[in-house]
Amino acid sequence: MITLLDAFHWSQLLQPQYYIENGGLWLLLFVVFAETGLFFGFFLPGDSLLFVAGIYSAPLAAQIFASNNEWINLFILFSVISVVGIIGNYVGYSIGNKVGPAMYDWKDNILFKKKYLLQANDFYAKHGGRAIVIARFIPIVRTFAPIVAGIVKMDKNKFNYFNIIGCVAWVASMLCAGHFLQSWILNNFQFDLKKHLEVIVLGIVLVTTAPVIFQVIKHRTKK
Repeated sequence: MITLLDAFHWSQLLQPQYYIENGGLWLLLFVVFAETGLFFGFFLPGDSLLFVAGIYSAPLAAQIFASNNEWINLFILFSVISVVGIIGNYVGYSIGNKVGPAMYDWKDNILFKKKYLLQANDFYAKHGGRAIVIARFIPIVRTFAPIVAGIVKMDKNKFNYFNIIGCVAWVASMLCAGHFLQSWILNNFQFDLKKHLEVIVLGIVLVTTAPVIFQVIKHRTKK
């Protein structure tokens, strides 16, 4: 008899559909919390997970309240994910505020990569408070930006403002993109995105990581 553990492979942690199929809404919420607020969550899917959640909005929302209305389902997901994302970032800010510069002396391990902290630091220095909003849409930077904000002692009220704005914009755009793109393509072309999630997720990853790759290449060419 093959158990879930026997069938598991570490690569599945990068696949958003794995979390939805095996943990549903509650595992999704944990991933959003970890990926936006805990330094070891940098490898977890964020944008692609919310995009796929938009596609599966009905069954996910039904875990809280069953409804046949797509707007109610999206609102339920938007509300709970936004709250968790805001709390996650605030936890990251608190970690940076308390631990502070000591994190720059930590050695790399499987749960922590100092280079990502340095990248987030440079990103914050360039964009200031707006970095909290912009970082929501950039993998890895999204995880470390609130930590850096805490390290540099960003005003708490200012951080909370950008945190809420950024999270609401991120969650709403990703959920709606997944849900309405799926509906539009299915109705007009009879093409079900659920059967081609690997390609969709790869496309999202390429688009969202392009700015990071560009900055890395630009930084190296200047040396």
